Amino acid sequence: MTTAVEEKKYNRLILILSIAIPVVVAILFGVKIPNVEPLSFLPPIYATINGLTAVLLVVAVWAVKNGKTALHERLMKTCIGLSAAFLVMYVAYHMTSDSTPYGGVGAVKYVYYFILITHILLSIAIIPLVLISFVRALSRRFDKHKKIAKVTFPIWLYVAVTGVVVYLMISPYYG
Repeated sequence: MTTAVEEKKYNRLILILSIAIPVVVAILFGVKIPNVEPLSFLPPIYATINGLTAVLLVVAVWAVKNGKTALHERLMKTCIGLSAAFLVMYVAYHMTSDSTPYGGVGAVKYVYYFILITHILLSIAIIPLVLISFVRALSRRFDKHKKIAKVTFPIWLYVAVTGVVVYLMISPYYG
């Protein structure tokens, strides 16, 4: 359990991570590791991780609404771990592989880019929301945790589901 003073320290760390993670990912996205076999097997794995995260998020909400707080806590920690694993694999893939252009045409192309852009923007926004929700739960400030979790959950679920949708839409165009 953390105290209010420790929570303030965590808030500084959350701010730093919320800025550093997207910046580092953007920088690493542009870095290509030469003479390395492309990690082309990763996209279906990290799409599956997104799908599993979505399912576990829904189960976690069910668990807490049914008084299964220990299960809820384990599921949420698992979702955070899965999201971190996704991020590592996503960056590793893009550091070893060229980006795949979307090949769809017509209205579906605009749908794809809408989903992709909202997915990317919300994946940045979800970082501080998840971390704040987590710290408030650790601090046993469940009133505040519940308040921010009501915002965090639908955004995180959207990011997880659209991660799968983006993969399914672009997968026919992988080389």
